[in-house]
Amino acid sequence: MNSARALVRWLPAVVMMAAIFIFSSYPADELPDFRFFDYLVKKGGHMTGYGLLAASYLYAFNRRERKFFYFAWLLAVLYALTDEYHQSFVAGRHPSIWDVILFDNFGAILALCFISWRSRPVGQGVL
Repeated sequence: MNSARALVRWLPAVVMMAAIFIFSSYPADELPDFRFFDYLVKKGGHMTGYGLLAASYLYAFNRRERKFFYFAWLLAVLYALTDEYHQSFVAGRHPSIWDVILFDNFGAILALCFISWRSRPVGQGVL
């Protein structure tokens, strides 16, 4: 694959990283309050964002071998760690390792397992 095409394949990952960075840059008092559903919406956003990020990393690699699934997961979790650190500088926000472990990590795993499941012939397991 030529380098221009490879760079284009990385574009979704860059867009997702930028979106996550922007959303985590909002001070706590500027975030919407979803009342009863606040926790569900915000933690669901974590899972969705990092699921899409892991999927976009896998897309960028343009490979379906098992090691690339693991590498996409690792990159998503590492980015989640840097994002939590970034939040420590945002007013009213605080870093949480539990967000990384329970939501970001799980969202990445779910997305990658879904992709693996959808790309396997019938009768084969996931990853």
